Amino acid sequence: MFYQSPLRTITLIAALCFLAIYASFGSYFAREIVIEIIILAILAISLDFCAGFGGMVSLCHGAMMGIAAYFYGMMSVKLGWGLTASAGIGLAAAVIFAGCVGWVTARISGIFFIMATLAFGQMAYTIFFRWRWLGGDDGMGGMRRFDLSAWGVNLNDGLIFTFWALGILLLVYILSALLLRSGFGRSLSGIHANEGRMQALGINTATIRTQAMAFSGLMAGLAGILAAQHTFYISPELLVWTLSGEVLLVVILGGIGTLVGPIIGAILLVLMKHSISAYTDYWHIFVGLVLIFAVLSGGRGIFGQGEYWWQKYMRGQHA
Repeated sequence: MFYQSPLRTITLIAALCFLAIYASFGSYFAREIVIEIIILAILAISLDFCAGFGGMVSLCHGAMMGIAAYFYGMMSVKLGWGLTASAGIGLAAAVIFAGCVGWVTARISGIFFIMATLAFGQMAYTIFFRWRWLGGDDGMGGMRRFDLSAWGVNLNDGLIFTFWALGILLLVYILSALLLRSGFGRSLSGIHANEGRMQALGINTATIRTQAMAFSGLMAGLAGILAAQHTFYISPELLVWTLSGEVLLVVILGGIGTLVGPIIGAILLVLMKHSISAYTDYWHIFVGLVLIFAVLSGGRGIFGQGEYWWQKYMRGQHA
C-alpha cells in the first residue's frame, strides 16, 4: 500500500525545486533538459502506478504516450480543431487504448503480460509508422502550444513552458497519490500482493486492473501532449518499444513502487546521458553500472534504498 511519508514529501519538493532552479538559472539547453526530464518522469510515474502497485509491468507505455500525441496533432493540425478539444481527444484515445490493453491482459501476468503489452505497442507503432496521412515514418510537424495569453501567460516562452510542465508533473503525482490512498488503490495493491485472496473477497480483479491501466494511460497521454507541444513535432519514435524499456529502466533505477522514485530516476538518467555523452558515446555503460548497483543493493532503486536505510536508522533510534 502507498504511503506519502515525510521523506517522500521532502524528496518530491527537493526534486521540483532543483528542476525549477536549474531551469531558471540555466541556459536554453538547461531548460530543454528539464522538460525532457519532466516528460520522462510523468511517463515513469504512469508506469510505476500499474507496475509498482499493481504488478503489471508494461512495455506499451510509449505507445500510450505516442497515441495521445498523434491524436492531438491529427485533430489540431490536420482537422483544425481547437487545442483544448484536440488535447481532450488525445487523452481519450490514450485512455481507450490503455483500457483495451488492460481488458485483454487482465487475466494474465508475468512474462505473458509483458509480451502481450509489447505486442500491443508494436501494433500501434506499425499503424502510425505506415499512416502516410500523418506523415508516416517522416513524422508530423505544426503542433502548437496552448494559448493562455488571456491570463497573461505565454507558453511559447521556454521558461514559462518549463514551469507549466512542472505544474503538470506535480498534478500527476498528487492525483496518483490520492488514487493510491483510496479504496481503489488499496484494492490494486491487494491484487499485487495476493490476487487469489482478493477474488475470494468478491473483488473483480480484472476490472480493477483494467481501470488501473486506463488511468495509467491518462498520465502517459499527458506526457505525450507535452512532448508534442515541446518540440512542435511528433514521429513514430514516440511509440517504439525501446522508449517503454527506457521508462522501465527509470522506474527501476529510481525505486519501483515509491511514486517519487521515478522522478529521481528520470533526473539521474537524463543528467547522466547528457553529461557523460559529452565525453564518450558509450554513456550507456555508465548508466548500466549504476543500474546494476541499484539492483544488487537490494533491488529497491536509488530512492528506495535510501528510504530503506532511513527507516532502518529511525527504527534503531526508537529501539
